[in-house]
Amino acid sequence: MTPAPVIAETVYERMHRVRLIPVIRVQDGRTALELVHRLLAAKLDVIEVTTTIDGWDTIIETIRDKDPEVCVGAGTVTTPSFAARAVEVGAQFCVSPCLVPDVRKTLAASDIPLMEGGLTPAEVLGAATHGVAKLFPAHVGGVSYLRSLLAVAPHARIMPTGGIPLASAAEWLAAGAFAVGIGSDLTAPGDIAARVAEALDR
Repeated sequence: MTPAPVIAETVYERMHRVRLIPVIRVQDGRTALELVHRLLAAKLDVIEVTTTIDGWDTIIETIRDKDPEVCVGAGTVTTPSFAARAVEVGAQFCVSPCLVPDVRKTLAASDIPLMEGGLTPAEVLGAATHGVAKLFPAHVGGVSYLRSLLAVAPHARIMPTGGIPLASAAEWLAAGAFAVGIGSDLTAPGDIAARVAEALDR
């Protein structure tokens, strides 16, 4: 499958619009694909599929084939081989929990944006110079830490991820988060749309 060209800013705009980025980290592909349909019903159409899932590449390729309206990315992209495979299967963005200069080099020839993760000010603000930075694990510093980062870099686009319950998403967004990555608390069984509406007071 040859992915269509993707402009990084278009991806970022979609992330900013949807505000919540589901991080799918389940045990198998079938569960992941079922979860995608539930997320779409909740109007969450920007989705991260982590490379920690067996067959993650097939999952992304299937989503791109069956649900072309979804903006799907590869998460936990920590090696150039993961990045190259993500490009091959049509991932529209890549995310890493840490700084990965070799991955950035691999993706340089494509339109696919990379969101590198970091925790220290140097890591997070350095990653933000490339587009959007991932603050990870966000729960360590909490919302006050994000505010401190944005106080010295008010134009930085930062997506906190890691240990954030859905109920806290609005607080992070109010503090200036560009978007918020949420894992198991968002993808748990039940009515995702209702829980999202309650959390964001839509």
